[in-house]
Amino acid sequence: MTVDLFAGIPVNDYEAALTWYERLLGGPATFCPNDKEAVWELAEHRYVYIEHRPGRGGHALHTVFVDDLDTRVAQIAGRGLRPTDRETYAGGVRKVTYRDPDGNEIGFGGAAL
Repeated sequence: MTVDLFAGIPVNDYEAALTWYERLLGGPATFCPNDKEAVWELAEHRYVYIEHRPGRGGHALHTVFVDDLDTRVAQIAGRGLRPTDRETYAGGVRKVTYRDPDGNEIGFGGAAL
């Protein structure tokens, strides 16, 4: 069974969010189905998208686990974004959180070193 995941992020200012997510995710959207949505494919059948929904931005909470958290954070820093939070959980799992211009939280997690 194939499962496709589309994780949505409501934003108030589409253009500001589009620019920010291009920096966070390392490039332009994979596709834009219309003039108020942009979609990035993170891995096969796994997508994150922003959608212009005035008044609803700032409430998304998503975490994406990656193979090499340190490399990912360094790449994002190279594009001018810094995390707002860093956490280490029991067992050594780490999470780095970024907040977009609306306050939506996008985290990247990874195993302990």
